[in-house]
Amino acid sequence: MSTAQRPILFVSLPESGLLNPMLVLARELAQRGTADLWFATDEPRRTDVQRLAGRTPVEFASLGEVFSELSAVSWDDRVYREVTQPSRFKAHRAVIRQSYRPDLQAEKYRRLESAVEKIGPALMVIESMSSFAVDLALTKNIPFVLSVPFLPSNVLTSHNPFGTSYTPKSFPVPHSGLPFPMNFRQRLGNHLFKLRTLALFLNPSMGKVLSEDARIRKELGLPAPSPMTRIDRAEMILCNSVPELDYPFEVPEKMKLVGAVMPPLPEGPAGAADGGLGTWLDARSSVVYMGFGTITRLTRHQVGALVEVARRLDGTHDILWKLPEEQQHLLPARESLPGNLRIESWVPSQLDVLAHPAVKVFFTHGGGNGFHEGVYFGKPLVVRPLWVDCFDQAVRGQDFGISLTLDRPQTIDPDDVVDKLTRVLGDPSFRRRAEKLGELQRAAGGRAAAADLILDLPALR
Repeated sequence: MSTAQRPILFVSLPESGLLNPMLVLARELAQRGTADLWFATDEPRRTDVQRLAGRTPVEFASLGEVFSELSAVSWDDRVYREVTQPSRFKAHRAVIRQSYRPDLQAEKYRRLESAVEKIGPALMVIESMSSFAVDLALTKNIPFVLSVPFLPSNVLTSHNPFGTSYTPKSFPVPHSGLPFPMNFRQRLGNHLFKLRTLALFLNPSMGKVLSEDARIRKELGLPAPSPMTRIDRAEMILCNSVPELDYPFEVPEKMKLVGAVMPPLPEGPAGAADGGLGTWLDARSSVVYMGFGTITRLTRHQVGALVEVARRLDGTHDILWKLPEEQQHLLPARESLPGNLRIESWVPSQLDVLAHPAVKVFFTHGGGNGFHEGVYFGKPLVVRPLWVDCFDQAVRGQDFGISLTLDRPQTIDPDDVVDKLTRVLGDPSFRRRAEKLGELQRAAGGRAAAADLILDLPALR
């Protein structure tokens, strides 16, 4: 049995793509009997944390209610349109403007500070987007591990053309969706992306936010912000990827690439308890699984286009579509839906679906978790990039021969979708490459390797 001398405190924002790998890792430690485990996140995730109990419990530390301004799931339609617009830089800029809220970050900092004073952690495991938690760990001199559910270059590449970066200067900047190596025009676009990001923070309206941030930091006694401080000061960086899924560069020693962090499978119920989904999959030979994450909001036109895609594939492939209940009113009349289409508002486990041998391709938005999960199970992808990092995963998947990307992801042209799905389904090289990368992910060790690395840190000896 592994025991820590003092508590381990996990900290994450509540979004599923950020939180889920952290929950898996905390549960792994609980199953091993690691003592004094705590998990701090927003109040609506209390039940998810309480379910983690294994040989030892995982205690919940509430960071209060979700701030809608910081949660992409609750952004209004105007903001959603801005952060998912076709221009990659403008979408990147919109995300920064929406989420850079020093006042709200400070509130989460104060709530976490209260929890830390009570818990006295020996180590914090911090999801990489939880900047307030990094600030607290630095201020209180608490050793911390950074958890990264993205490609390794996502956190190692500077957006500032003059800033420190762990990747080469010619490396594609995160959220640009650019390949590597690049032609002259792409290199120019990459440099301009960095310059425009720098200019964004020189804008007078952003200057007011920066002044507010400086005032709050002085009040709380926080260090000046620096993009690479979280990397430089971390005891270790756990990245849920493998080198072969990113463009080549020298990864720092402190970054440990453990592949996708998966729970034991099957994860969901079987038989009648899963609504008959497992039986339905067992009876099919070729299924396209469509799942676009928790943030995607489809329009009536886009929903209709995807129904048309299913209709055109009827007779050759079946379609399983995870479509949230609140978007199902956009569907045409049920009696007009093609017979090969099964729509679920919720599936007991997306991982169980992707693991099923009948699923031949994953039609996804290309987020960090979905991208790595699909490849983990050896499934080739068709990607409809939604925003920011989705474009980065999409271009790598296409360059590595495991996926194709829609030409017009905003409109969803049925001709385009059917073409991409047919090509991926018909060319066995996509599956072979995906299966090879899946083998590399599984060999990296996932949750078991991540847990071993954490328990071996000096802070817990």
